[in-house]
Amino acid sequence: KKRPIYLNLTRINMPIAALMSILHRASGVLLFLAIPFVIYFFELSLRSAQEFSTVTSLLNSTPGKLTLVVILWALLHHLFAGIRYLLLDVHIGLTRDGARVGAWIVFGAEALTLLLIVGMLR
Repeated sequence: KKRPIYLNLTRINMPIAALMSILHRASGVLLFLAIPFVIYFFELSLRSAQEFSTVTSLLNSTPGKLTLVVILWALLHHLFAGIRYLLLDVHIGLTRDGARVGAWIVFGAEALTLLLIVGMLR
């Protein structure tokens, strides 16, 4: 038998539910790491009108907008995947097909909601 010497994660064909699960964990870590920055920017914006305009200009820049979209994606993915896991806890979507459909619904709902929110902010 030819066994791999190392585990090449790019060659593994994971099911969509596994990818959704990995992204759920990653979005949770991202949200946790973003907490100090969100609190700092919130506190900075409340100091004075000048600090508020500084925060506003930072968030209106291209890197700031990209950061906000990534944090918003993490929040939406974590929310919808968490709802899916709550449904799994009450035995809804436990079959292989149900898990696949549930994962696609999570990805579709997060993408649609993200596009709607970003579209409203423009």
